[in-house]
Amino acid sequence: MQQGLPIGRPLFLIDFVAYGPLEQSHLGFLNLAAHALIEKSTYSIPNEKECSLLGDGEEGLSTHAIKTISSREVYRNRWTRVREDVVERANGERGIYGVIDKDPACIIIPLDRTAKGEFVYLVEQFRYTVGKRYVELPQGGWEEPEVDPEKMARGELREETGLRAERMTELAQLQIGYGVMNQRHHIFLAEGLTNGENSPDAEETDIEVHRVSVPEFEEMMLDGRVVDNCTLAAWGVYLLWKKRRTRETNG
Repeated sequence: MQQGLPIGRPLFLIDFVAYGPLEQSHLGFLNLAAHALIEKSTYSIPNEKECSLLGDGEEGLSTHAIKTISSREVYRNRWTRVREDVVERANGERGIYGVIDKDPACIIIPLDRTAKGEFVYLVEQFRYTVGKRYVELPQGGWEEPEVDPEKMARGELREETGLRAERMTELAQLQIGYGVMNQRHHIFLAEGLTNGENSPDAEETDIEVHRVSVPEFEEMMLDGRVVDNCTLAAWGVYLLWKKRRTRETNG
């Protein structure tokens, strides 16, 4: 925010966000910004002519602590949509909530089983939002609202690492940073790997691929070399899936 926050008008979430693609992790700052908007904004409630009424939320939930009264989009680019919703809390008080909407994405665990042990492929790249290079599992999206998850996962794996997978298993679907963002994240296990040429996007030209043993990877998550929350969540899901599968196999 080189020019400072605007004065003389209500603050929007986009006032706290630099233009350009938002990363899929390290959203703590945005979360704080969203809640600051809710609690501190001087935003006035629009009348019925200024907004269209929305529903109470997802179907299937019997009660809702927060109701959506109205919604308006305040910013959009290729990667991100930001909206500002007028909400009503369970106690009847009204306020606003800044929400980031992003299309579905995926994260892939490329697991290589050999006679010398198990290895995973990681990617290292500069993460602009935090100003550092970090190591993480391959991940990304295609900026499309409707996409075949496995096709997207295979594409992201090939683009970032050059790897092709004989088998892709979807382990789970999670939500990324849902205190401020709405984005589905598909977790895939990739097995039967073969090497090929990668084809990174323009913002991924600095990617380096690392093949590390599973014990080393787990040590990296504990000593701070891997800090991406999506990577840690995906690996945790894989360990639970592996435990269940072993139990079912052994009867």
